[in-house]
Amino acid sequence: MRSSYFVLALAIAATGCKSGNAVKQTADASADAVVNGQPDLPSGTPDTRSPSDDVATSRTDLPADSASQAGPEVPSDASATKDSSAAPPDAGRDQTAVQSPDLVADAAKADVSPDQARDGAPNSPPDVAPRDSAGSGGTSGHVSVLQHHNNPSRDGFYVDPVLSKAAIAKLHVDPAFAGATVSGPTYAQPLYLAGSGSDPDLVIVATEQNHVYAFDASAGGKPVWDKSLGTPLPKSRLATLRAGCGNIDPLGVTGTPVIDAATRTIYVDAMTIASANATAQHQVFALDASTGASKPGWPVDLNSTVMSGSTTFDSLAENQRGALILLGGKVFVPFGGHIGDCGVYHGWVVGISTSDPTQVSAWASRAIAGGIWAPAGISSDGQSLFFATGNTEAQSNTFSAPSSWQDGETIFRMPTSLTFSGQNADYFTPTNWVALDNADTDLGGTAPMVLNVPGATPSALIVGLGKDGNAYLLDRGNLGGISSPLVLASVASGTIINAAAAYTTAQASYVVFQARGKCPSGQSGALAAFKISAASPPAITMAWCGGPSSTQESPAVSATDAQGTDAVVWVVGSDNKLYGVDGDTGKSIFAGGTTTDTMSSVQKFTTPIIANGRVFVGANNQVYAFTPN
Repeated sequence: MRSSYFVLALAIAATGCKSGNAVKQTADASADAVVNGQPDLPSGTPDTRSPSDDVATSRTDLPADSASQAGPEVPSDASATKDSSAAPPDAGRDQTAVQSPDLVADAAKADVSPDQARDGAPNSPPDVAPRDSAGSGGTSGHVSVLQHHNNPSRDGFYVDPVLSKAAIAKLHVDPAFAGATVSGPTYAQPLYLAGSGSDPDLVIVATEQNHVYAFDASAGGKPVWDKSLGTPLPKSRLATLRAGCGNIDPLGVTGTPVIDAATRTIYVDAMTIASANATAQHQVFALDASTGASKPGWPVDLNSTVMSGSTTFDSLAENQRGALILLGGKVFVPFGGHIGDCGVYHGWVVGISTSDPTQVSAWASRAIAGGIWAPAGISSDGQSLFFATGNTEAQSNTFSAPSSWQDGETIFRMPTSLTFSGQNADYFTPTNWVALDNADTDLGGTAPMVLNVPGATPSALIVGLGKDGNAYLLDRGNLGGISSPLVLASVASGTIINAAAAYTTAQASYVVFQARGKCPSGQSGALAAFKISAASPPAITMAWCGGPSSTQESPAVSATDAQGTDAVVWVVGSDNKLYGVDGDTGKSIFAGGTTTDTMSSVQKFTTPIIANGRVFVGANNQVYAFTPN
């Protein structure tokens, strides 16, 4: 992804993804023109503790951290293993549902929470992907948020009976949750793990300082533990790839972790460096949610364990922005490059067995670049993995498309073995992929979402959103290869780079995203939503625009039941205030509250989470909880 520049009255210029023969400098006052970078904001104080100084704040009752354009004729070599025994930042239906006795019983049989036991329920939201990790994972009776956008489908849909529209009118920052302070900046979405036994409900957040924090959700955000994963990488080290490379300083944890509730394990990738002149290392950790301690056999050093064919993994060239996901007993970690498309990087997906971390597999793009940039990372329908790649390059830093398609501008379906079939049914690439490459209008800035629209033919769908302002609707049973999509609709006049959300109400099935949408007459706002009709084939029409006048963050959706009653779309505005709009109309429900409800700086692409009657937002130096009580 290449670069452009935008000017904000009170912000430092931020670098974008790539240029022509040098970094392009294009003034653009719209935040939507920023491609893949995060705005320049002050970071927290650099972490000076040693990696062994693991637990700064710990519970005293717990132990310390002891081809051609026609597509590939032959499947690409995607199996991958090596023999192995680790300055401020530039500024299926798995939703919660009404917990009926039948659902509770089904959940008990499946070892999942009641809100997960609704697969096959009629009139449910469009998302159909079941969780791979087990349910709420606790005995507190509360729900958990175990991964980015709540579900492996990445729809960002939450059911919370407390947050009716009437209750939301009384929403405010909970002053009792003031203890959840962190050393940021914070790009990863917070997670919520319901309590189990003597363990309380936990709010968990990871930061660029390579700290993972756990806070007591019911005791004012009191710190439970604080785990240091090692020294983060200074941005200055990226200059060896290309002058001006990168825009996060320091670079530690960027992608949202994932939690296996059955084993109460947190999986997280961290960029680390042992000393000033040492080799950069992406390391994947498995942390005990009760203590923060690393589990035996972890972390996994990707430099020494990962290959795809003859392509080796170079931690320094890779940035880990996309969220992690669990499926089939493995944790999957996606990678793209740094701002500026610096040096020789590839799009990567790395899979690590959660039971035997010496078992590592990987897929990498054949061409240079082809990064997996999207904040939501990888989605799943419970059987396969879906992810989108960005622009590819014939040679590093040349910013021109290769002569034949080599995995760029593509939505892939992959099995957990990460062996690509090469069949048309398992990938989609627009026929104008060369133009998309050369213009840096990537398909990979927003993760594909797994959707199901009852009554539509086909009803099992994938939706992709491109930096070209288009929505791509695909038949999940046959993605189509290099072809036209099932439905192509121009839905924005600017780039789309965020984590979109999806939901169904009594009126329609919607997809909502942050961009300059092609709004219905008389409407405006930084959020836009379109409807997907229950037709053959389904059709896309713009539904509404609304929300704050400016935002670079990502939306999430809450409703009081699985049928989308009182659906509200949530997003943080550029003014660091929380906004909520009606999911059917885009009309304002909550417009930031009072001055005491303004948060500290919230990073680009950040998305709220909804859990147990509260809305949580991870800001640079604090996790905020909004409550109607």
